[in-house]
Amino acid sequence: MNRYILIPFLILAIYCFDVKGQVTTRRLTLEEAVGISEQQSPGALNAKQNFRASYWDYRSYRASNLPALGVTATLPSIQQSLSPYLNPDGTQSYVRQQNISANANLALTQKLGITGGTVYLSSGLSGVNNFNAENPISYMSTPVNIGLSQPLFTYNPYRWDRKIQPLKYDQAKRKYIEDIEQIAITTTDYFFALLQAQIEKKISLTNLSNYDTLYRIAKGRYQLGKIAENDLLQLELNFLKAQAAVENANLALDNAQFQFKSFLRIKDSVNILLVPPANIDFFKIDPLNAVDLANKNSSTILDFKKRLLEAARDVNRAKTEGRFDAELDAVIGLTQSGATVPDAYINPLDQRQVSLGLTIPIVDWGVSRGKIKMAQSQEEVVKTSVEQDIIDFQRNVYLKVVQFNMQQNQLRIAAKSDTVARKSYEVTKGRYLIGKINSILDLNNAQIETDNSEKNYYSALQTFWKSYYEIRKMTLFDFINNEPLRFDISSVK
Repeated sequence: MNRYILIPFLILAIYCFDVKGQVTTRRLTLEEAVGISEQQSPGALNAKQNFRASYWDYRSYRASNLPALGVTATLPSIQQSLSPYLNPDGTQSYVRQQNISANANLALTQKLGITGGTVYLSSGLSGVNNFNAENPISYMSTPVNIGLSQPLFTYNPYRWDRKIQPLKYDQAKRKYIEDIEQIAITTTDYFFALLQAQIEKKISLTNLSNYDTLYRIAKGRYQLGKIAENDLLQLELNFLKAQAAVENANLALDNAQFQFKSFLRIKDSVNILLVPPANIDFFKIDPLNAVDLANKNSSTILDFKKRLLEAARDVNRAKTEGRFDAELDAVIGLTQSGATVPDAYINPLDQRQVSLGLTIPIVDWGVSRGKIKMAQSQEEVVKTSVEQDIIDFQRNVYLKVVQFNMQQNQLRIAAKSDTVARKSYEVTKGRYLIGKINSILDLNNAQIETDNSEKNYYSALQTFWKSYYEIRKMTLFDFINNEPLRFDISSVK
């Protein structure tokens, strides 16, 4: 890659000193400005918080799939009521019941993501004190129970979460890098907006000085009868316009500097003097390679995949919810009862429970079928939309790279135009001063062309750097160092 030295940045850098003799002007390059904004700008702080929310959401999902240990208890339950009682003669009467009971259960549960069921291991103890009974106190223990609760045909959200949640987290990591690159893009806009304001001020001061000189000379020539009064008045008007331009440039510069410092959250009161990129290592990017990198690295591609998975999930939910369903519950373990707590654990007995619950809809008047059709139609819409979005995304990456590859020549043209316009103005000004041309219009045109050429050069410079950061955002690849943009999660958590 050839190294091109662009036009030196000509600006009237006047350093201001306070009473202690300290410099109150801070010089910043584009690279330094981008580094500051990526650390402390509001956009950077928001990007970190957004990623942290996604990080903890993913951590919560992972934790929900780990075994959970918990205790449930009722301490105590007091009951005082009338209960029916069957007398020996077959009649029924009501007797007053008074009891107090308590129970506690320790359970270890685990979700089965593949099947959507839950398996658990539990141990419990319950006791009751019936004040009306001959043996009022009794206990029942379940030293160990192993159980399974398994839906057989219903919608399984865990299976879909296993596909979607890791994808969302990976997308969040890539989105964070893209947000940082977007901050670089926005910083570039603010940087060159302030730089253009500084250029405008420099141009206005230069023009004021030139028109002051020309106006003084013109007054002398007019007194000698060498120029017409109209030319003198035109130069006086240009001089007055130049004075107004300086005031407007000062106001625009203050506003641009305020916006720049506000975005970067620079809280000191020093003036900012920007140093534009002077040396650029030009390089070409293969558009097809950039498209491949975007397909591999961009969070947009993961978003497309997520949308397709979510549409397929909704179809599966519509097909399984509200339809024939069955749920299997099975428990195997030990149990015993006794008058004391130790007695409740002596020689425990086997216990087994198995149940199969069925849900069979008979008539729903087409509600389930309608939901399925709606979900399938929405899935087709999503597929069509994603296909078009992929085409548009790849085309945008390709065109952005082609435009970037043109910037090298555009910058050369802008730099050469600036040089030519500057020389042309100096020649025209010199010829006017020695009286070889008398038309003030030629001088005005040369001055306008010089100003526009200089501003166009910095506009082309802005387009180059903005395009570069936009390509980095699309591909998550650093083409200068030829390496992917890396994500350090420890700096964000």
